[in-house]
Amino acid sequence: MIDVNNISMYYGSIAALKNVSFSVNEGEILGLLGPNGAGKTTLMKILTTFLYPSGGTAKVSDFDILDDPLKVREMIGYMPESVPLYVDMRVDEYLRFVGIARGITGSRLKEQFDWLKESCGIKEVWKHGIHELSKGYRQRVGLAQALIHEPKVLILDEPTSGLDPLQIIDIRKLIKNLAKDRTIIFSTHILQQVAALADRIVIINEGAIIAQGTAEELAARVSRDPSYILTVMADQETARKGLEGLRYAKEITLQSESSDGLVTFEIKALPEGAAVWQEIDQLNKQKQWPVKSFSERPQDLEQVFISILAQTKQKVSVELQEDE
Repeated sequence: MIDVNNISMYYGSIAALKNVSFSVNEGEILGLLGPNGAGKTTLMKILTTFLYPSGGTAKVSDFDILDDPLKVREMIGYMPESVPLYVDMRVDEYLRFVGIARGITGSRLKEQFDWLKESCGIKEVWKHGIHELSKGYRQRVGLAQALIHEPKVLILDEPTSGLDPLQIIDIRKLIKNLAKDRTIIFSTHILQQVAALADRIVIINEGAIIAQGTAEELAARVSRDPSYILTVMADQETARKGLEGLRYAKEITLQSESSDGLVTFEIKALPEGAAVWQEIDQLNKQKQWPVKSFSERPQDLEQVFISILAQTKQKVSVELQEDE
């Protein structure tokens, strides 16, 4: 559905984007993840033809952003981080204005209104002035204006910015429902948003893509010694001493201890200790500790993100030293 090829963007001598390339499949939710100032918003403005790139191009459903910008705009619904709402209008007046600007009139516009009221959850505020709305409802109205022409592609820039936790959950659910019928790209610097929403992730930093793939694929790129979480009913010191005696364990950390005698430890294995779980299993049987739970600890997205950024900085540092 979207094919980005070597897009670069310069503001004078400053490179906002450097040869960015990726693709997005039909029906996929792609998360653009990166720190503030990484180039995410610039990239989205280029994809929506709001900005023209210094180099490279992109296609949206086979329409080139440089050759067919009007066709691209017909294909895309866009919600910027600061939604451009006319606060002196009512919700219905604003969406009527947007619909007519999109060439939607008559019975089709009424059908779209009925659908937007339900799908975006704005029925309760339909006749309210936009200046009266909370930030959460303003975001919903912003989504409604992006959806009114039934685009195949939805581009959302920081869609949960400034929302409280309950509003964030609502917007997440809404985006998930919308993804059933369209392709979505959303940007964020918040790791939890990507983990909760994205099918695939593109990590961008200082204008360049440093990694892309599913959360599992990105985690596989980052080398990490196995780590296990064990919860047993046992005396804390006795359990610790037993675990410290494991041949392939390098670090034992107490996670919690409950009043009913349950203790939870994290056991980090040595690089060659892939089979440490077998040692732990044998120890449990030998000591006859009642085991409540035992599992390998998955690597979370935060660890992956930090590790990939660190690897990139280390690589750049080595390259600079070699150039010198």
